[in-house]
Amino acid sequence: MSYKLPIIVFSHLRWDFVYQRPQHLLSRLARQRQVIFIEEPTCDKSRQPYMELRPQTENLLVCKPHVPLKQQPFGKKQTPTLVPLLRKLLQDQGIDDYLDDYIVWLYTPMALPLARMLRPQAVVYDCMDELSAFKFAPLDLLKHEAGLLKCADVVFTGGPSLYRAKQGMHHNVHCLPSSVEAAHFRQALSIEEAADQSALPHPRLGFYGVIDERMDLDILDAIAQAHPEWQIVMVGPVAKIDPKSLPKHPNLHFLGQRTYGELPSYLAGWDLCLLPFAQNESTRFLSPTKTLEYMAAELPIVSTPIRDVAEPYGEIVYLGDTPQAFIAACERALAASPGEREARIRAGRAVLARTSWDRTAQQMEIEIDKAIEKRTVLPAKGIDALSSTNRITPAMQPANPL
Repeated sequence: MSYKLPIIVFSHLRWDFVYQRPQHLLSRLARQRQVIFIEEPTCDKSRQPYMELRPQTENLLVCKPHVPLKQQPFGKKQTPTLVPLLRKLLQDQGIDDYLDDYIVWLYTPMALPLARMLRPQAVVYDCMDELSAFKFAPLDLLKHEAGLLKCADVVFTGGPSLYRAKQGMHHNVHCLPSSVEAAHFRQALSIEEAADQSALPHPRLGFYGVIDERMDLDILDAIAQAHPEWQIVMVGPVAKIDPKSLPKHPNLHFLGQRTYGELPSYLAGWDLCLLPFAQNESTRFLSPTKTLEYMAAELPIVSTPIRDVAEPYGEIVYLGDTPQAFIAACERALAASPGEREARIRAGRAVLARTSWDRTAQQMEIEIDKAIEKRTVLPAKGIDALSSTNRITPAMQPANPL
């Protein structure tokens, strides 16, 4: 059974960044098995290459490679440096990289050349984004994803739109949307609010998450101008966009990143939750985890009509597709009658009763077990050759030849 097998994870996301799908799933899987989470490399020219180790729990180890070469993370030029670091890491953790008594799990296709130096019992691709939708996606990223889809034993997607995009590309794709720790966010109903927002007047409209190119800044700008009496609280790091591009108004507050544990205290002081995402290719396959988290806090939600919010939750979430329509939706939500609010809360509770991160992790384990049982080992083709001194093992044997 797969629960006995360690998992070696390759991720483009830092463990200490926003707490999201990888952290939720892998921390649960680590309750019964060893999990080694390898972040993308960071450039460090000050010393010899090394692997930074950060234990999280007894079974969960986060690792960050430090390499002297600055290029696309997990890029081809970094591979000869990363291979001996990976080999030593696995040996130190009691894993024989030549034996197939472990699972390889990828969040980034860029790590495929490195992962293919291993011989796992199963290869898992947990797909969080449609990479072709990103305007500046490197060509290598798309090439490696095509290779990963050929050799993966099982593919998971984080939402229904992404599932529809991938289901014709692989023989074993499963839609397992991101879930929620409902009890964690339900704390917002009974705890004290965060001190750094407590002095702000009501009503307060809030968002937490990464503030990046997926955010519709025009909507934020329009809300702040149309209703200067509303306070808009934005909690989260700014990434991939120039902070100078953010709209600036006295009632628009960018508080920066907060921990997962602190989020309920912000929800505790909000009157309305926002999902002000742009409607473009970068959000076409977006399935925001925070939708369910907002529901757990039993607060009204206003979103742009991105598919994975509008289709399943259109009776719960207020929708607005333009700045003016979004503002009108916020006005309706704030003015809703007690009966309307209660009806939406009940509908949200019904959604939450059907999902949890524990269930998602358990279903993943079931599908991985099935994939291991069905696996047909075929010889790999077209694998980039490394020198014999750097190669960890013979190449990973995929379910389908490349």
